[in-house]
Amino acid sequence: MKTGNTRNARRFLAGALLSAFAAASAYTQTSVPPSVTTPDQVETRIGTLAFHDGQPSKETLEKVYDHLDFSHAVRAFSDTLQGVSIHAVRKGIASVGAKDNEVIVFSELMDAKSLFLTANADTIYIIGGLDLSKGPMVIEVPPQVLGTVQDAWFRWVIDMGLPGPDRGQGGKYLIVPPNYKGVLPAGEFNVAHSKTTHGIWFARAFLQDGNDPKPVVERIKQFTKVYAYNPGGVGTAIAEFLAGRAKLGPISPPPATVFHEGSGKVMNTLPPNDWTYYEMLNEVVQQEPATSLDPELMGPIAAIGIVKGQPFAPDARMKKILTEALAVANATSRSLFMNPRDRSWYYYEDANWQNMLFATGYEFETPIPLITKEGVKPFPTTGFRQLDAREAFFYGVTGITPAMAMRLPGIGSTYLWTMVDSENNYCDGAKTYKVTLPKDIPAEKFWSFTLYDTMTRSMLDTPQRYPRAGSQSYPSPAADSNEDGSTTIYFGPEQPAGVKRGNWIQTIPGKGFIPCLRLYSPLEPFFNKTWRPSEVELLK
Repeated sequence: MKTGNTRNARRFLAGALLSAFAAASAYTQTSVPPSVTTPDQVETRIGTLAFHDGQPSKETLEKVYDHLDFSHAVRAFSDTLQGVSIHAVRKGIASVGAKDNEVIVFSELMDAKSLFLTANADTIYIIGGLDLSKGPMVIEVPPQVLGTVQDAWFRWVIDMGLPGPDRGQGGKYLIVPPNYKGVLPAGEFNVAHSKTTHGIWFARAFLQDGNDPKPVVERIKQFTKVYAYNPGGVGTAIAEFLAGRAKLGPISPPPATVFHEGSGKVMNTLPPNDWTYYEMLNEVVQQEPATSLDPELMGPIAAIGIVKGQPFAPDARMKKILTEALAVANATSRSLFMNPRDRSWYYYEDANWQNMLFATGYEFETPIPLITKEGVKPFPTTGFRQLDAREAFFYGVTGITPAMAMRLPGIGSTYLWTMVDSENNYCDGAKTYKVTLPKDIPAEKFWSFTLYDTMTRSMLDTPQRYPRAGSQSYPSPAADSNEDGSTTIYFGPEQPAGVKRGNWIQTIPGKGFIPCLRLYSPLEPFFNKTWRPSEVELLK
């Protein structure tokens, strides 16, 4: 009796367990939401992807990993274009003999023969590459310049000259490399810390009376100095030594600064759009500290094989992917620059003149602050980077500083450019256009138009040599005003009948161009938009 009961009990228990297991299995299978599953076959832009119970096929793995490497390569171009651009500037000026920590001066202005992103032919450029690998460097700037220092990833370090702490009186700037452990001086220098060991600095000097570069060049060469900082020398108080906080060094004049002439020289300072782009990117990574760039931005670079201290040696598969990615990334950057879809980049709601910095600020995050009677009125931080704006800006422009993105009248300079005419067509070098500036152009110092080549984003190379027109009478005649006080500038392959030379900029049939308006020391009517240029109008 007991044996039968035991047998029955065991049968009952086994049946119960089987039923419970079956119920649990049924519950588990039926409770998986379809939204978290992967279908056996998925149609995507990279092709058909196949899975068996969530397991990717060999063909799917190949497609997915090719796409992943492609995506990293696109980001490595788009997010770090500015670093290769800085490197290209240093290589470009070095190609005409100007080494790091030397100075190149464009005594007769920059012309269209050299390739510089949106440079101008109105001011005297002073440019130098920086090498801080042996310690801090001093830059002494002359009076009355607009200048800035940029690190190897094209980040702003400090302004010099009119927007800087010397406020246009001339001053000494000490640029300190990353992880510098030495004692720094107090009082004698404007000290700025760079996150990289290389970079560039540049300044623009205004012509004297708008038409004579020679006295300005003499002043530049008299006051501009670049030399290594001497710890314990000028800038170090004896009290610092007595307190044991600093050593004393000799007081000796710095070595003479090496100057090079830039006018008339031909140099290429543009980042490449071919395979050498990634080679240049690797050079930047190898030259700089591993922590010089945000890890999030360095991630895609490392993912394609560019890692500090390691050789960059992609195999045939990876070279093919990088080449394809470069073509797409370049096309994207060019499209964002040439035809942006974000209307906030346009300065006027109903016009084609644009400058994204007013909407993004110089860090491509928060709009530049308003200037009110009560003072500066900043906008709240957005908390996100406007990546498209950053990519477009650095594709077409060299240099970034708060002085390029401020609403403060009478200081700095501001820019508006347009890629299209009033009918939203790209500007054609075979046709003739005009643009009219209303009277009382709001520029305290001067104003100018410059035409840029749509391919190179550099000054348009024509027989005029300097593709500009404006209020200065050098290097081309000053523009004349109309009877009502307005000023009309013409763009076309031939000088229109009845139009004076100073009111015409030559174009080239078969070449597109980009008109850019500059206002130096812009005034309030520009910022409150009570003054505005006309659209670029097609005449014939």
